[in-house]
Amino acid sequence: MTTDQAATLDFTSALYLGLRHPSGALPPWSRFTTGVPAALRESGTAAGVARTLAALIGCERATLGPSTLHMFWDLFQALPDSDSAIYMDAGLYPIARWGIERAAARGVPVHAFPHHDADALRRLLARGLTRGRPRIVTDGFCPRCGAPAPLAAYVEAARRLGGCLIVDDTQALGVLGDDPGPRAPYGYGGGGSLRRSGVTGPDVIVVASMAKAFGVPLAVLAGSETIVTRFEATSDTRMHCSPPSIPALHAASHALGVNRAYGDALRRRLARLVLLFRRQLARAGLSVTGDIFPVQTLATVRGDAARGLHRALTSQRVLTVLRHDVEAADARLTLLLTARHTSRDIAGLAHALSWVGWSAAAAVAGAE
Repeated sequence: MTTDQAATLDFTSALYLGLRHPSGALPPWSRFTTGVPAALRESGTAAGVARTLAALIGCERATLGPSTLHMFWDLFQALPDSDSAIYMDAGLYPIARWGIERAAARGVPVHAFPHHDADALRRLLARGLTRGRPRIVTDGFCPRCGAPAPLAAYVEAARRLGGCLIVDDTQALGVLGDDPGPRAPYGYGGGGSLRRSGVTGPDVIVVASMAKAFGVPLAVLAGSETIVTRFEATSDTRMHCSPPSIPALHAASHALGVNRAYGDALRRRLARLVLLFRRQLARAGLSVTGDIFPVQTLATVRGDAARGLHRALTSQRVLTVLRHDVEAADARLTLLLTARHTSRDIAGLAHALSWVGWSAAAAVAGAE
């Protein structure tokens, strides 16, 4: 394979369902923004999108924002019981951490517990380090380790002390859903981690971006009527930052319509592609982590080996993600799949791996 013989194969996009929302598919707009903060006035489109997302996720009510950073910036100050402490999963995604850092700067105690270790969380809570009701914060699905968080165990630990569970569900929204099984490995509906785990209740809050599976640059905060109302009343970003743009709201409405009509078919297609990807890489002698989720990381390729393979694949027009592994403090190579990939794309990747002369033995040798 040479660069003039092959088109670029892109495995760097997190648009898992492959949604793009061209302008011709959306209602027309005469302006991008109203210039009015969401705290003063919201459009009917925003309200409709929020209602649909609340029902999809499995919460009583929802509100929208431009990004998850806006949501996490204000969320912790909107919760009652100012003397409560935050307990965060050590694998938590950075954006939620930034919101926690703001809370810590305001004097809220913060404790971390080992990644996906519900027993360690229970022991930490049993020590009674702080008064008040604990706020347990986690990602719904961790693409780094390829596993869902034990949400049922987390929320049970929170409920024992009258606390709440806060889930950053950006990765899972639009991918995971109800009743996963052989016919629908991701489940149905695309409502995310709460739907998949069966966790629900007024003490559960979800913050998620639509920018992954749904391909829309806006975020949702979903929870009980009380929590969402309080958030909207106290949010600084709803007063001082621009609301979601009008085109983004149109795209969100379009995405939810596509999800209703074709989402389950797209998720089945995506699952088939991930399974094919894993089989092809196994034939090439490479194991991957990530289970069936569309974020797949080479298991044995680390450090200089990962950097070398990344360069070699790039030279063959195969784009991959070279990322830093926080736990191992080393480079890892990750590939992201979407419903727009084809079996031919997967075959092209396998051919590129063969072309650069990669094998499991070479990967292990390079990692040592």
